[in-house]
Amino acid sequence: MEDYFFEIEENVNQDKVFVLIIYDIVDNKRRVKLAKCLQGYGFRIQKSAFEAMIPKRKYSQLLLDVQRYVTGEDSVKVYKIIGRGQVTSFGKTTDIEDDDIILI
Repeated sequence: MEDYFFEIEENVNQDKVFVLIIYDIVDNKRRVKLAKCLQGYGFRIQKSAFEAMIPKRKYSQLLLDVQRYVTGEDSVKVYKIIGRGQVTSFGKTTDIEDDDIILI
């Protein structure tokens, strides 16, 4: 089991947002391209899921980038999470190389 916490203040001055991106892309070629794009923002936590802690100014760019790979038969959800959160995961864990996230 692995637990980690994040805290994003609702304060306007806070520069970062935590995002969770999950996707189901029908076409393999577009799915691979989307995954490569998302690696530029965060890290893969499952085969079709990424987490990222990004500056607010990059959030709009993330949404634009994701839209380039999506058609009407696909499904992509981008969750923008503000406030204090806790993630608990079971099974295989991934190494997180982001300085903003602390593993406990």
